[in-house]
Amino acid sequence: MTPEAPDGPGGPPGVAAERPLRADARRNRARVLRAADAVFAAKGAGASTEEVAREAGVGIGTVFRHFPTKEALLTAVLVDRLRRLADEAEALADAEDPGGAFFGFFARVVEQGRTKTTFIDLLRQAGADVRAETAAYGARVTAAVAGLLVRAQRAGAVREDAGVAEVLALMAGSARAAEHAAFDDEVRARALAIVFDGLRPAR
Repeated sequence: MTPEAPDGPGGPPGVAAERPLRADARRNRARVLRAADAVFAAKGAGASTEEVAREAGVGIGTVFRHFPTKEALLTAVLVDRLRRLADEAEALADAEDPGGAFFGFFARVVEQGRTKTTFIDLLRQAGADVRAETAAYGARVTAAVAGLLVRAQRAGAVREDAGVAEVLALMAGSARAAEHAAFDDEVRARALAIVFDGLRPAR
């Protein structure tokens, strides 16, 4: 296990700290988030914070300084995932292949769906206000998806009568369907192919 650096002040999940974290504390926080994402993705939300600390190579005290409860850690992972999805979608805004960008991002959302759904369900059971915690990044993802959709429609890759509300519903439904199929890669690929055929213009 690598030596842990002293940490600066943390903050509640989804909320920036009042004072900026020092560089070493930022690195530790990022390591914990990456480790938590990997551990929870592999073992489910039942994994322990001790396992996360071991994966990150830090002491359990470092984890709790940044994320005082497991709920806070799960929320932070979920928010970080949404942030990265928003970044990915926005980076595709000027892609040379609008149809490929749209369908590729759709598949990416479904790929992440199983663990994201697990996090959301667990946090809701704990009484957390998931919508409030994720609202800012959720809005960014929605806006980016709307942009990808419009470009794909202009390129003739997606049917004109598909709206962003329908696309988001299909993303959520496809993620649930993949989870129901035990996330079998072949089943997910076939199910997505059917959904994508329905989104493409009629020939």
